[in-house]
Amino acid sequence: MKSVRLGPERAPLAIKTRSLGTVNYLVAWRAMKDFTASRTDHTPDEIWLLQHPPVYTQGIAGRSEHLLCQNEIPVIKTDRGGQITFHGPGQQIVYLLLDLRRLKLGVRELVRKMEGAVIDLLREYRVDAEGRVDAPGVYVNNAKIASLGLKIKNGCCYHGIALNVNMDLRPFSAINPCGYAGLRITQTKDLGIDDEMEVLGQKMIEKLQIKLAEGGNIQRHDH
Repeated sequence: MKSVRLGPERAPLAIKTRSLGTVNYLVAWRAMKDFTASRTDHTPDEIWLLQHPPVYTQGIAGRSEHLLCQNEIPVIKTDRGGQITFHGPGQQIVYLLLDLRRLKLGVRELVRKMEGAVIDLLREYRVDAEGRVDAPGVYVNNAKIASLGLKIKNGCCYHGIALNVNMDLRPFSAINPCGYAGLRITQTKDLGIDDEMEVLGQKMIEKLQIKLAEGGNIQRHDH
């Protein structure tokens, strides 16, 4: 297990990582809420790596008109920020359960770090990507490859990143992704990246750990 540990001048802190396989969205959401509600000042932060069966999720500001047509895929109103998006097999979900107060991170700074981790990952494969101030997420040639969403409660966050790897993109055509009509969607497979989900997921965790360590005295350890 990979972890991040703070230096001796601050309270010990490890970021644990968990590979959970395919998990129903409602089950994962409930687990994140329970984890956040029960954590203490000494609870280690965690990063969860998983996939979801097909589901549309609509953020707290989500508008019903962004669901263009009904199909057999369920729509769940969730508590993250943002509008509507699609999750399904072949999409790498990375949930971040972090104590932002302890990490001394603001929400905007965390979002930039999350986007930066995806951008750095894609740069390894010679793919140029960028974030947008007006529309959180990561884009390649104006097509969205990763969505971001967070919930902050009592100074802690949950939800995270959804990176499109090798999935059926057709369900995106039934929505205005993230509230943007006509937004194109892409994935790593279509950009010539052949590495499997497991490889990309582990690399994503490494990039996130590096970004979270920037600006602080944090040491990474492998277990």
